[in-house]
Amino acid sequence: MTSILTYLAAFLLYILIGWYFWRNTTNQSPTASSTSSHVAVTWGHYAMLAPLALHAVTLYHSMFVGAGLSFGLGNAISSIVWLTAFIYWFSGFFSRLQGLQTLVAPVAAVSAIAIFLPLVFPSLRPLENTELPAFKAHLLVAMMAYSLLTIAALHALLMTVVERHLHHPATRSILTNLPPLLAMEKLLFRIIWIGFVLLTLTLLSGAVFSKEVFGQPLTFSHKTLFGFISWGVFAALLMGRQLYGWRGRIAIRWTLTGFVTLLLAYIGSKFVLEIILSR
Repeated sequence: MTSILTYLAAFLLYILIGWYFWRNTTNQSPTASSTSSHVAVTWGHYAMLAPLALHAVTLYHSMFVGAGLSFGLGNAISSIVWLTAFIYWFSGFFSRLQGLQTLVAPVAAVSAIAIFLPLVFPSLRPLENTELPAFKAHLLVAMMAYSLLTIAALHALLMTVVERHLHHPATRSILTNLPPLLAMEKLLFRIIWIGFVLLTLTLLSGAVFSKEVFGQPLTFSHKTLFGFISWGVFAALLMGRQLYGWRGRIAIRWTLTGFVTLLLAYIGSKFVLEIILSR
């Protein structure tokens, strides 16, 4: 079993790096040296790998206990948060847009809390049929879809803050270095498109897995219902974007609605079954 010191070390590193980014983004002035700012961001970017690695170690030992896969509520949320943070961190090597490092602080803070969830909500029993290739493919694609759409939701929330800032300018400099709102909107829809494709593959792989185990492609459940509703919301958003040019507040509302519905599909069903019904 992983030592509690590993959890505490990851927690403290997440907090320290989140504080470091928050201090640099809130205290940065328009006349600050771009070189010193780039060095600070680069240092923090590489330092983020340490808590991510420790978090991955705790997840591995928490999920792979004996035979089978333990993937209860705590492990599910912690895994999604870790993968979200990892994707955001990894993407920084390829498409670093100036100012988007503002999200590092809240992502690190959420990760610091999520790392303890497997201890607070331990898995009641290992998952069944984890040895099937269809299940492994379904779980991997589902985790990627959840994580990308989580990033989309965070991005939409940041756009909401930026839009309000434009109408009610504040003296704080945390938003002054963000990309233009239109650039952020284009990035949002790129993330949603990739997440939507992965969500589609999640539903299809789930149908294949259900066919292998239960002999029918779909079993009606709370998770299935909200999964398809979430897919419909994101499909309508992307169609509205293509046909009617949806943008701004409309796009943000649909993004957050789809994300909340997706949360209800999996995390909500796990919470009801494991915490309320103890099943």
